[in-house]
Amino acid sequence: MSVLRVSVEHRLGDFVLDAAFESEGGLTALFGRSGAGKTSLINAIAGLYRPERGRIDIDGAVLTDTAAGVFVASHRRRIGYVFQEDRLFPHLSARQNLLYGRWFAPQPAAADFGQIVALLGIGHLLSRRPANLSGGEKQRVAIGRALLAAPRLLVMDEPLAALDERRRAEILPYIERLRDEMGVPIVYVSHSVAEVARLATTLVVLSEGRVAATGPTAEIMARLDLFPLTGRSEAGAILSTRVAAHDPAFGLSVLRAAAGELRVPRVDLPAGTALRVRIRARDVMIALAPPEQLSALNVLPGTIAEIAGGDGPIMQLRLDCAGEALVARLTRRSVETLGLVPGKSVYAVIKSIAFDRHAFAGVPDGSASASADAEIAEG
Repeated sequence: MSVLRVSVEHRLGDFVLDAAFESEGGLTALFGRSGAGKTSLINAIAGLYRPERGRIDIDGAVLTDTAAGVFVASHRRRIGYVFQEDRLFPHLSARQNLLYGRWFAPQPAAADFGQIVALLGIGHLLSRRPANLSGGEKQRVAIGRALLAAPRLLVMDEPLAALDERRRAEILPYIERLRDEMGVPIVYVSHSVAEVARLATTLVVLSEGRVAATGPTAEIMARLDLFPLTGRSEAGAILSTRVAAHDPAFGLSVLRAAAGELRVPRVDLPAGTALRVRIRARDVMIALAPPEQLSALNVLPGTIAEIAGGDGPIMQLRLDCAGEALVARLTRRSVETLGLVPGKSVYAVIKSIAFDRHAFAGVPDGSASASADAEIAEG
């Protein structure tokens, strides 16, 4: 498993970047608001500028070490860079654009053209020029070009930002396959909670040029103190589940988690498929007793682990549900009326319709899965 270690200090005008993190393979998401320093940090990793102070290494191969006077030029780092825009050569076909990446690949490490074309689902596009490709198709070709350079690391700077919702849905499953099947570590810049929750194995939260938190995505997403940075309206938690059964009569699927069973709109995946499910804090209600004669199908028992919110009208609660974290967002009035305090046993109530197609993501654990839906990825 590749280990990436990054420590960078650099002043860019009035902005000071002073960030450090470490990740082990998979997809590491750099998350934060615009101006947090995400692009500046990956540009340092890619060698697009020499930081004033810092050290960057991948599996012990030192790319930058200002104390030792080491700075490997960007074209020698073997880092593939995928930008917001596709940056394809307009006069070349998709095949020719892809093969351009091979000019930068060390011969012994040359990537398999057919494997990458199949992985990205672009075989039928090879004869077309960029003008005849959709935004999502262009990005897939751009990713393939970067992979054919046989990179030791792939950096992606908000690759979906220029795409509409439909094109994002088209390309997300391919990024998941890339994460799970290629073995190339990815550093992925995003300010989308939904993207991060779906894709990231490691989450690095940046704020004003500094790392506010880093760790496994589910753990970081459930931290109440980070809600101001991760976004209160989209804040929530991630549960690890497996498809247990399907209910064709009502068009539902049953997911089994440590926290209990969830009934959600049908997912076209076989039993046993691993999925992680994002449950937004705003979609969780709290009851003091198991509710009866209620339309909501999902009721999970838990214990209040933490309450945050200060003196404001909105409070955040973190629940411990059999070892998994769930987050709820309630009014202060509800918290006080119900007498909610840390340690109190409660029941989390979640409507099935809260699980839209964006809530589901494949789990990178090697589990067998299949997908018939553009928004549900292979695990």
